[in-house]
Amino acid sequence: MRIFLDTANIEQIRNAVKLGVISGVTTNPSLVSKEGTSDYESVVKTICGIVEGSVSAEVLAEDAKGMVEEGRVKASWAPNVVVKIPITTAGLEATSILSKEGIGVNVTLCFSANQALLAALAGATYISPFVGRLDDIGQDGMQVVKDIVEVYNHYKLPTQVIAASIRHPLHCLAAAKAGAHIATVPYNVLLQMVNHPLTDIGISRFLSDWKRVSR
Repeated sequence: MRIFLDTANIEQIRNAVKLGVISGVTTNPSLVSKEGTSDYESVVKTICGIVEGSVSAEVLAEDAKGMVEEGRVKASWAPNVVVKIPITTAGLEATSILSKEGIGVNVTLCFSANQALLAALAGATYISPFVGRLDDIGQDGMQVVKDIVEVYNHYKLPTQVIAASIRHPLHCLAAAKAGAHIATVPYNVLLQMVNHPLTDIGISRFLSDWKRVSR
C-alpha cells in the first residue's frame, strides 16, 4: 500500500517527502484555505514540484460542464495533477468525459460500494471512500473500503482505492489489511505512525549504556 499526504501545507509536504514514504498528495479547497491563501493554482503547482506522484486538485463547479472545463484547466497545471470530482450524477458525467480525454480523476466523497462501482465504470483513476466520516455517523467506514476492494478485485476493475478521512494510525493499518491501494493521511497521523514509546525507551537505553562504557 502507498501513502499519500492529505494537506496543502508546503512545509509538511517537504518534510514528509524527505522521509521517502510519500508518493502523492491530496488537496481540497478547505485545506488550501487553512493555509491562508485562495491561490489554489499556485499551491498545487508548488506541491507538484515537490512530489513526483499524483496530486489531487478538487473542482469547485457543481454542474458537469463546469466540472469538465475546470478539470481541463487544473490538469494543465502540471503533468501529475489528478482532478478531484465528487460522486454525483454531474460528477460521473464529468469523470466519463475527462477520463476519455486521458485526464486522471479522483472521485471523492464516496460513502458506499455502489458509488464506487459507478465511479469505476465511469473511468475513475481513483476512488476515495471517507472512512472517518462514516465512523462519525455510526457506520463502519473500513467495511466500505473492504467491500469496494472486493468488488474491484472480483471484476478486475483498474480504479485504485484511496482510503480517505483517516483519523489515526489504526485506520491506516486497517486500510492496508483491507487491501486499499493507498491511504491519504494528515501529517500528524504520519508522524504518529513513525513514533512508538518503546522505540524512544530503546534509544534512551542504548545511549545510557554507551555512556557508561565509554567513560
